Amino acid sequence: MVSGDANAWQWEQTAAHDGYRCVAGVDEVGRGPLAGPVVSAAVVLPGDFPVPGVTDSKKISPARRDHLYDEIYAHAVTIGIGIVDPIFIDRINILRAALLSMALAVTRLKPAPDYLLIDGPYKIPSDLPQAAVVKGDSKSISIGAASIVAKVTRDRLMAVYDQEYPHYGFAGHKGYPTRAHKDAIRTHGCCPIHRKRFKGVVMTEPRQKTNLA
Repeated sequence: MVSGDANAWQWEQTAAHDGYRCVAGVDEVGRGPLAGPVVSAAVVLPGDFPVPGVTDSKKISPARRDHLYDEIYAHAVTIGIGIVDPIFIDRINILRAALLSMALAVTRLKPAPDYLLIDGPYKIPSDLPQAAVVKGDSKSISIGAASIVAKVTRDRLMAVYDQEYPHYGFAGHKGYPTRAHKDAIRTHGCCPIHRKRFKGVVMTEPRQKTNLA
């Protein structure tokens, strides 16, 4: 039985019609920030998933995302998380890091899926059959669920980093290139979670205070 908006299940239903029995939606968050990891989630939902409103995390308020995050964890068949840190992002570039984080998330699903729905235009490094779905987080309930889980997971990680590196405001902007964040980099220099190869990350020592006395 399919629960909720039937249109949101079209990709999953097509895969089931083709004989697949365990379909995972996969999405990532964090390609654009100047700091922090890229985080992905892979989610397998049951056909009777009872929670309405699961869609692209960018279209949902933080409070609603937190609620749906809890509901997804309560009802999902399995969830996997993949994280690639800033050092590795600088080493291999952000696109490859994002695809790698999605592949890592898939490997952590138990039971393992037999088909993947990937958000975006690119397939991931995996031997599993898969479909790349542009704007998939708005078209597939499984990808939408992965979008929410990845977003909440990363936001909570950035709140932890905010406690460790309080000068940058990570709890607010989550590492994205806001004016306040760029000003903080210019004032304090980079911290260990900055992506040092990203345009906008200024590799300088903190400004010296001028003695006006």
